[in-house]
Amino acid sequence: MTAIQPSVKQQVRFCRADDGVRLAWARHGSGPPLVIAACWLSHLQHDWQSPVWRHFLDDLGQVATVYRYDERGFGLSDWDVDDFSIERRLKDLETLVDAAGLDRFVMMGMSGQAPVALAYAAKHPDRVTQLIAYGASAGGALGGDDPESDAAFNAMIRAGWARPDHLFRRVFTTTFIPGATEEQMRWMDELMRTSTSTENALASRTARRDTDVTELLPQITAPTLVLVARNDHSMRPDEGAEMAAAIPDSRLVVMESENHILLADEPAWEVFVEEIASFLAEGQVTPPVTNLSERERQILLLAAEGLDNTEIADRLTLSVRTVERHFQNVYLKLGLSGRTARAAAVARVLA
Repeated sequence: MTAIQPSVKQQVRFCRADDGVRLAWARHGSGPPLVIAACWLSHLQHDWQSPVWRHFLDDLGQVATVYRYDERGFGLSDWDVDDFSIERRLKDLETLVDAAGLDRFVMMGMSGQAPVALAYAAKHPDRVTQLIAYGASAGGALGGDDPESDAAFNAMIRAGWARPDHLFRRVFTTTFIPGATEEQMRWMDELMRTSTSTENALASRTARRDTDVTELLPQITAPTLVLVARNDHSMRPDEGAEMAAAIPDSRLVVMESENHILLADEPAWEVFVEEIASFLAEGQVTPPVTNLSERERQILLLAAEGLDNTEIADRLTLSVRTVERHFQNVYLKLGLSGRTARAAAVARVLA
């Protein structure tokens, strides 16, 4: 397999939970802050090499500044842990958000980590501006929704998680990505061994099976986008619709796919990216020009007449440096930057 190198610089950092467990988190991309509580199989470094996950990192990084993390017991975070409860995972998310210095942000919950994102949004409505739930369930372990199936999945984890061959792990892989190529399936097979231990996989899956945040859904006030694959083999067909119906301000998008993890070359992936980009754009608030002082508005109106900074300074009996400082203040107030900032500011004041 050919190693794939990241096209976007990723910064990996670490912080400590209140019980001393080391948590790993990373940031990449540009745009509004998007915090992702990803699925239970993650590795901040190896995901960049993955033909299953790489397109998520690339494409989401084009529309947002992505903050993601390895939950306790997985990836680059500490593995020697024993508490995978929803309460513990929620505290970890709170710690990570504070470590990243985020105030207000978009929250995305994926797959088995979605209940943590949902619980966070319900608890912190002042911080979550928008919520995205993808391949999400409000509770229960993915794969195996009856006692017999659940026991079978756990037995396969015990027997095959750490084995060199992928015999037992392939069952999980085909549940998550039945439409994958052999190369993609092998990557997913290996990610299981790479991302965590057999003991953590079992303990984490058990904790997820016993998790249910359904009663919190009506408390979520953030605008919410629920994305599900119509024929996802690891979820009940109606789970997404039930979640969307329970969250007051939500919208459901059903994508045509059988994969729990959408693959880069299927049409559903384009729908996924377009829906998220559009949803993020809806949440961007344009600062009003009423925030500007009378002097700042005056300078912009003179710029609209075609005057440069020197001419504006002469007209208002100011120094050129003062005019430049006023422009910088305007850009900050209107959230503008780059070479087009001046033209954009002038257009806003004339609108």
